Amino acid sequence: MFITKDKPFLIAELSANHCGKISKAKKLIYLAKKYGADAVKLQTYTADTMTIKSDKNIFKISSGLWKGYTLWDLYEKAKTPLEWHEELFNYGKKIGIKVFSTPYDESAVLFLEKLNCQCYKISSFEITDHNLIKKIAKTRKPLIISTGMANLNEIQDAYRIARKYGSKDITLLYCVSNYPSKKEDFNLNNIKILKENFKCRVGLSDHSKNIDIAKLAVAAGAEVIEKHIALGEKDEALDREFSLLGKEIIQFRHAIDDAYKLLGKKIFYRDKSENINKKYRRSIFAIKDIKKGEKFTKHNVKCLRPNAGIEPRLMNQLIGKKSPKNIKSGLPIKLNIFLQSK
Repeated sequence: MFITKDKPFLIAELSANHCGKISKAKKLIYLAKKYGADAVKLQTYTADTMTIKSDKNIFKISSGLWKGYTLWDLYEKAKTPLEWHEELFNYGKKIGIKVFSTPYDESAVLFLEKLNCQCYKISSFEITDHNLIKKIAKTRKPLIISTGMANLNEIQDAYRIARKYGSKDITLLYCVSNYPSKKEDFNLNNIKILKENFKCRVGLSDHSKNIDIAKLAVAAGAEVIEKHIALGEKDEALDREFSLLGKEIIQFRHAIDDAYKLLGKKIFYRDKSENINKKYRRSIFAIKDIKKGEKFTKHNVKCLRPNAGIEPRLMNQLIGKKSPKNIKSGLPIKLNIFLQSK
């Protein structure tokens, strides 16, 4: 199984944060392994499979982190060169961390199949590319679908096609496609809604700048968390603004694991450590001397702390019964007294 279930499955997204150097890409994979990520994800595309080289306004980015770039220039700078992939896959295998990728077109799927990619992801922007989903589904490998910007009908279409053409292991990631995402952009109830509608594994692709969103997502039922990572050093990483930097990866790992532990078991459960405090519950005490044969009334017994006698739930059954023995004020009414009462 590619995605394990014993804790939230943490995917470290490299994206463009290698800054065009394979040495930095390897260092990021190393840090992901060192600081507790379960897998590393690459992105597989070339500029000419994403867009065309044009300076027309429709190809220019007019706002946000990458304002001023044309799409071609951004993808040309951000790409993970195809010639790196095999070396990066092998490096991940060498140090013991899973490496997989997002193919952005069908040619990328064919390329990754030659490298025996273990898992595939559909990016939010490609969720309506049904031919791409179909191509990936036919590999019958685990498929992760990011759902940023998509409505439920679009998600349903993507999910249906993936199932129809062979995908049995599907994960849907709730995603907010803002870079970086602000707290007010999120609706974490979407995680529960996705679980209810699709009956599959659900997670979060997190582009926020803090740990809180991921922790709350785990509490809402997210089983997979994807987060961009970058080196701690200052560099020109394109996604640095919403990435975990160096040692922040392990802090993030601990945070989501702690949130998962707080969820506990899938049955109603109390830890045995609580039992010691049961002695401070109430129980029924004599508040006056009670003679043998005298009836218990609300004037001679009362529910008080600590828990040394019968439980308060038996009070109504006790009232009106005759005491089988003399009981001094301040003593608890024990179970044997209750059972002998007439």
